[in-house]
Order: sequence, then structure tokens, then C-alpha cells
Amino acid sequence: MGQKKWLILLMFSCLFSFSFGRELKVKHKDNLPIYNHTLTTILVEYASAVYMSDLTQLFTWTCPRCDGLTKGFEIIEIIVDVQHCLQGFVGVAKDLDAIVIAFRGTQEHSIQNWVEDLFWKQLDLNYPGMIDAMVHHGFYSAYHNTTIRPGVLSAVKRAKEIYGEFKVIVTGHSMGGAMAAFCGLDLAVIIHKPILIQLSMCVNHEVQDVQVMTFGQPRIGNAAFASCYSKLVPNTIRVTNEHDMVPHLPPYYSYFPQKTYHHFPREVWLYNIGVGSLVYKVEKICDGSGEDPSCSRSVTGNSISDHLVYFGVELGCDTWRSCGIVMDTNIIDYKTTDFKGNFILSRNPATPTLKLKTESDIGSKNI
Repeated sequence: MGQKKWLILLMFSCLFSFSFGRELKVKHKDNLPIYNHTLTTILVEYASAVYMSDLTQLFTWTCPRCDGLTKGFEIIEIIVDVQHCLQGFVGVAKDLDAIVIAFRGTQEHSIQNWVEDLFWKQLDLNYPGMIDAMVHHGFYSAYHNTTIRPGVLSAVKRAKEIYGEFKVIVTGHSMGGAMAAFCGLDLAVIIHKPILIQLSMCVNHEVQDVQVMTFGQPRIGNAAFASCYSKLVPNTIRVTNEHDMVPHLPPYYSYFPQKTYHHFPREVWLYNIGVGSLVYKVEKICDGSGEDPSCSRSVTGNSISDHLVYFGVELGCDTWRSCGIVMDTNIIDYKTTDFKGNFILSRNPATPTLKLKTESDIGSKNI
């Protein structure tokens, strides 16, 4: 009996040793996206602005975070899923010739609990139409099974009817980055219908008009999903920062590459080098594996502060109230609400930019 136990132990040891250090390589196109620093510093401001709780300022693009590199942006639609504490917007950036979509991430006061929860999240959903592809059910549902998806698709359709061949850029931070990735994949399939028929084969198909850039994004699926994603949405960049803990979650286990979560390419890792006053930021362009061991995986993911600031831009809510929003009565006419209390603020992109008063004496209210 003892000999049998030793034999079983030896077999497991061999399997363990064989899998150690052998990481599954994500299949990707050789022409990985080119990193654009200027575009990144613009998009991080959109990823920051979507956290604003004052929806009047956001809708009129007059919020404190709605200036700088994003000045002149025109909101088409703000979608607020009150039931699930989700928020996103769609608008037009004429300087980029692009429709920009941004999703809000997790609020600061709940990040610690959210991070702890991610340690135990399993791959629990087969992605529709993709063989062997599995994803995180919560992230998938946040985009697909809430009011967010129909609101985004409606706004993109209206914008394209007016602006024609404008490209679509999707961004978000933290959980908002996870939603941005699912949205980018969704739009790539919708815009290019032939892919939908062959989706299970994950055929290579250049989708030039859908671009995704995320900041501090967690892993959302396994290697099979990452491989398919990189073919369908090749123009994707994941920006990670120093010891930001969220890109390390849910955990990646190189011992079981087929079963573990796996990032899709391409990562750009921000880190500091130097000593004392001679410190400067490096933007390292990582390889096409999605799990480059010389990038963010080369350090311990143990910092929340590194998660909340990218390029000096704050990425988090401006208040500590859970899902608190402020809305002026003057924009009620732009609001449609469903029976669950979720609502959309929508305007025709062909109309002039809104010029609403935002002073508190007009009669604002907290929701």
C-alpha cells in the first residue's frame, strides 16, 4: 500500500515538474499594435472623467476632469446602471476622428474588498461561440447583462450615422477596463458581421476601426479567450503601472496554463528608474504573449496607490459615497429611466454642444 502511494506521488511530481516554467503562449498576429504615448495620455483623461458623479457637468463636458487634452469632446450618451453601480459614456472626439466609449471602474472605498474577492474568482463562463474560451462571469455580465450594452450600441449607431467612418476607441480603468475589453470585442463582431459566422474558429480579421486601451485592467479570461481576442481586436493596449495589484488578478498560475486566467496582449508597463531626484518614468512595450515575465509580472502586485494614478491622472470617484450622483434639474428632459431606476442621458450629436448652467442655486439634486 505504501509503494502505491509513493507511485502516485511520483506521478504527480513528474506532472508538476513538467508543467513548471512552461507557459502557454497566446497566438497572436505578428503585427502587434504600435504604442502611441500621446494617444495614451489623452485616453487616460477620458478614463478619469467617467468617474465623475456630477452628471450635469459630465453631460455638458464642463467637469474639472473634462478639460486639458479632452477639451471639445461632445457627449452623446451617459448610461447609468443604478442597480449594479455601473456608469459609462459615449461621445465624439473630433480631434481624434473617433467615437470614444469609457467605462467607470470600481470605487475607491470598495477596492480592497473587490481585490480580496478576485483572489477566489474562478473561470466560470464559456464565452459564446469561442471553443475552449472561458471568462469571468462577473465582468462579462457587467457589460452584457445590464443596461450598459444596449445604451452603448445605440449611441455608437447614432454617431456612425452622422460621422460615418469614424473609428471607435474604447477605454476604461480597473473593472471599467474589463468592460471596455468585452465592449471592444462585441463591437468588432457587430461591425464585421462575417466574423460572427466564423467566430468559433477565431479567424484572423483586421478590424481597423475598433481600438481598445485599458488602464489597470484585471485578467478576464483564459488563454483560449486571450488568443481569440487578440485576433479579433488586434489593436488593443493594456497599460499597467508599477506595482498595481489589479493586473495581477485573478491570479495567473503558470503550472496550469490551460486552466488559469491569462492576459491578452499587448501590455505597456510603466515603472520608475533612478535614485533620489533623478527618477523618471519608463514606458516598456512588452512582448505579444500577454504575460511577459519582464513586465508587470516581474514585480509583486501589492499596491492600491499605483492602481489609482496613471500618468499623474487620478482614476477614481470624486466622492466617497457609494454610487452617489448629482444631477441638475435642467437635464431631466434628456433623461429616460427604466422600471428598475436605471437611466440614460441622451442627446442628438448633430445638435450644438449643450450650454447648461451648473450652479447649485439652479436646483441640483442628489440621487
